[in-house]
Parts: sequence; C-alpha cells; structure tokens
Amino acid sequence: MAYEKKKCWSILLRLYHWAFALSIVTLCITGFYINSPWTSSMTEGSASWPMAYMRFVHFTAGYVFTAAVLTRIFLYLFGNKQERILEHLPVTPRNIKNLFKTILQYSYISDSRDGDRLGHNVLAGITYVITITAAVFQITGGFCMLYPELAIWNGWLWEGLGVTIFGSQQMARYIHHLLMWWFMIFAFIHIYLIIWNDVKHPEGLISSIFTGVKFTHKA
Repeated sequence: MAYEKKKCWSILLRLYHWAFALSIVTLCITGFYINSPWTSSMTEGSASWPMAYMRFVHFTAGYVFTAAVLTRIFLYLFGNKQERILEHLPVTPRNIKNLFKTILQYSYISDSRDGDRLGHNVLAGITYVITITAAVFQITGGFCMLYPELAIWNGWLWEGLGVTIFGSQQMARYIHHLLMWWFMIFAFIHIYLIIWNDVKHPEGLISSIFTGVKFTHKA
C-alpha cells in the first residue's frame, strides 16, 4: 500500500509537546518530595539542602510548564489547521461525526475512521483542551502559593486572584495536588493510546512528534 508524507505539526507544537511532557515529569517527582520528603530532615539546612534544591527545580520546571501552556494557547488561536482549537472540538458536523467514530473504534465496535483527518481525532482533542484548562488552574494555584503576598495590578495578581479562585492557600494547595493526579493519569493513557494507534494504523503518529510529518494512504 502506497503512502505519502504530509506536514502535520509545526516546530513550535513539537517544542511545546516536549517542554510540557518533561516539565510534568519533573513537577510530579519534585512535587511528591515537597509534599512528603523522603530524605532525613536532620541534614536539612546543615549538611545539605534537599528541600531547597527540590523546590528550586520544581519552580524552574513550573516556569517551563507555564511557557509551554502559553505556547499551546497561542497555537490554539494561530497554529496551522491541525493545531487550532476548532479542529479539536465537536462544533462542526465533521467533528461530531469523527467523535462518534472514534468512540466506536476505541470500543472495538467499529473500525471505521476518517481517512482525511491529519491531526488529532476529536476525542483526543477534547481531552487536550481539558488538560490545558486544568494546566491554567494548576499554574494559577502554583503562583499563588509561590507569591502569596504579591499584590500587583491593585492587588489582583497573585494575592487577589488566589483568594478569588481558591479562597485560601490551603485550598489552592489541595487543588494543586489533586490536579497533579490528572496529569499523571492523562500521561499514562496518552502513551497507551498513541502506541495503540500507531500499531493499529501505521501512519507515523509517534515519529510525527519528532519530525512533524505523518503518512496517509494515497488515493
């Protein structure tokens, strides 16, 4: 069967993907440590500073995570056809049809799929939009805890925003911790499904996040 190469993902989308993925891994590991340190507290502030190092790495990864999310929001608005938000949501007859086809396919009820769709299926697209929305709340909670008394723009940022959304620092921390589990569960499901899709439909899904190119059947 003949295939042809088609450009799918921009370099900016691919950079976002890896910055997002690597920062999530770093944030989860350091976040677990900050929540429940597994090193001896007797060494803290004397022989070594493990908590200080972990917090520094966590904050640095948080800035990378923030930059990645802002990049994805930019691409939702100004990226190529596959990267824009309207291509990810069931807001057109074509996308609604694709959503139901994908659900049937993932349920092993039907093997029918859209051959003309180059980017994400709509079910994946909805999940990514939800994840980026969760990321915005995660960033907000993180900065509200990092700068709890920083009051700029007449007290709106970050102190006022944190109180308005979360009510208290403790609630912000609790939601921050809960959302971390969303990103970890999302990552495992994401990895499983891209491998499943690449095995079932060999169109270069995994390699495309490195090269930006996917393969489609020639008509």
